[in-house]
Amino acid sequence: MLSSKLLFFASLQLLVITIATTTSTTTSTTTYPNFQEFNVKVTTINALKTQKIDDDDEEAFKTHGDHGIKLKLFHRDKLHRNKNNFTDHRQRILARIRRDIRRVSSLTNRLNSRGDTNYQVQDFGSGVVSGMDQGSGEYFVRIGVGSPPRSQYVVIDSGSDIIWVQCRPCTVCYRQYDPVFDPAASASFTRVSCNSAVCDRLDNAGGCHSGKCGYEVMYGDGSYTKGTLALETLTFDQTVVKNVAIGCGHRNRGMFVGAAGLLGLGGGSMSFVGQLGGQSGGAFTYCLVSRGSGSDGSLEFGRGALPVGAAWVPLIRSPQAPSFYYVGLSGLGIGGTRIPISEDVFKLTESGDGGVVMDTGTAVTRLPTAAYEAFRDSFIAQTENLPRARRVSIFDTCYNLYGFLSVRVPTVSFYFTGGPILTLPANNFLIPVDEVGTFCFAFAPSPTGLSIIGNIQQEGIQISIDGAYGFLGFGPNVC
Repeated sequence: MLSSKLLFFASLQLLVITIATTTSTTTSTTTYPNFQEFNVKVTTINALKTQKIDDDDEEAFKTHGDHGIKLKLFHRDKLHRNKNNFTDHRQRILARIRRDIRRVSSLTNRLNSRGDTNYQVQDFGSGVVSGMDQGSGEYFVRIGVGSPPRSQYVVIDSGSDIIWVQCRPCTVCYRQYDPVFDPAASASFTRVSCNSAVCDRLDNAGGCHSGKCGYEVMYGDGSYTKGTLALETLTFDQTVVKNVAIGCGHRNRGMFVGAAGLLGLGGGSMSFVGQLGGQSGGAFTYCLVSRGSGSDGSLEFGRGALPVGAAWVPLIRSPQAPSFYYVGLSGLGIGGTRIPISEDVFKLTESGDGGVVMDTGTAVTRLPTAAYEAFRDSFIAQTENLPRARRVSIFDTCYNLYGFLSVRVPTVSFYFTGGPILTLPANNFLIPVDEVGTFCFAFAPSPTGLSIIGNIQQEGIQISIDGAYGFLGFGPNVC
């Protein structure tokens, strides 16, 4: 398996560029190979389209031949009944940015605290809330919890490991879309004892209560989650996975978005992928569809789901942050020209500083300040013909495209270590922030040396994680 992947490397650059071309609204022409036509009007209409969520649970669960488990992915905007949703697009964007800032702060705080003796506890705690209060929680899947299964929306989070749901009795709980899970009504619910190996992984974060393993995580902003660890059955359409370790939260407080909990997809042993072990071969693939597109993405587990013809890049493991999926990034490009930035800016050091993380919970890609400024300035230099607009929150490069049907914009590329180049479609780096034609360059400077490739930049591109062999793949399919 490993040797077959290495054979891909000779053609990675061509493969990834082909992905980007087929994903974009309009492909670049032979006259301007380093530019593409950005369809302003269509993008604006799609971004503001009203969403409805499927009431039929069967539509949220899909099997995929012999490949194993396949689920629909929903963007959080589809939870239209949630009172926190805004009808005004600008307000939704600003709220999303505020969540994103908290998400990035959470990730960097986890790395900064890695030297503490309670690192595992902090990592677990950040995982409990990272997709919700401490993060964006942008994408959801529908799963069944317990026996018989109760359908619940849960956030997917590739940056954390824990799986958890709110549980009755719920002394303090936030409002969620589905009824709160009742463990007393599940025949398969078993609390984890304090002397179990699973409880030891949590470093007894919540202490021992009547012989049962508890967790208790507090946050500086006043949010928290408390509960017990349990083994439970999770159901995905006809696929039943027994004895999954999940957190059963009885006390939870924070700014949440209607989901029942979180499905951790990180690289650690406590994540759903880690707990599946040999059942999935440490592999899964996902497609994040564009916000407001009216369609759904997908999340699929198992080695059979890994596509043939993907462009693979090696994963980089960090002992200080085993949940994160790091990749090697060597540079950035605008309009087909590589920007003169030292590769060292993106390297993960032996001490665990820096590096580049692929993350589903972060929306906007963050880059070290020096790299971001060179990247942004190059984009501005090649878009001098476009009318500028005022900055919007963390976006300092915005354009007034009101009245335009389409505009010609330079390509934006990531150069990965080893040679592959991922060139993004324009929809993945120019996003509408209001109803009057303001579009912003969807990147921002990082508060630290950590780089994060966010879900806006991942949209429309099939992403595959092969944890067993240590590779991350792009394409070849589009969403």
